[in-house]
Amino acid sequence: MVEREDYCIDIINQSLAAKSALSVVEDLMLENHLSCHVVEQIKSGNVAKATKEILNVYKLSKNK
Repeated sequence: MVEREDYCIDIINQSLAAKSALSVVEDLMLENHLSCHVVEQIKSGNVAKATKEILNVYKLSKNK
């Protein structure tokens, strides 16, 4: 779009749509990780690792 010199607002709208789609993918991946892997870590007694992962995700999400 940039090379074609499309209208700036159209390029921005496409960029925002891509960001939104990636955000949805991130949310789904996080939900899956928490509901599967982290739960399994807790069940197997590895609470420290589960807690560390949750805190890492929290810190990453604050940087968005």
